[in-house]
Amino acid sequence: MTEILPSQANHVDAVSEYDEVRRAVQLFLDGETKGDAAKLQEALHPSFRMFGSIGGVRYDMSIAEFIELAVKEPGDTGSHRARIRSVQQMEDAAVAEVAEEGYWGSVAFIDYLQLARIEGTWKVVSKLFAHTGGELPEEA
Repeated sequence: MTEILPSQANHVDAVSEYDEVRRAVQLFLDGETKGDAAKLQEALHPSFRMFGSIGGVRYDMSIAEFIELAVKEPGDTGSHRARIRSVQQMEDAAVAEVAEEGYWGSVAFIDYLQLARIEGTWKVVSKLFAHTGGELPEEA
């Protein structure tokens, strides 16, 4: 589901904004699943935070901690799939819902990525995730 809210000036702008939000989200997904620090640096705002829990263990990370984890343990171990399920955007704020499966082998998540358009560029400012299935590998 995609929702373009009425404040968008015209359809051309709405489509362009949607495409730019999706581009930032895809850049983030490519960076985290492949362990690509450069893509993550481009996609993320310097104040980025990640929040969530797996099996009762909280994961609250700064941008530096998140990038370090992604580089050390990329999410795609051969079976990862991700789909952008929805995008809602209003002015300079957006939220994308992403379904991920096969992260670190068998882990599944629903991610809520919050984005802000800052100086004309969309950046992921936070990730809130819900663990929806699978088990962490021993080394994760």
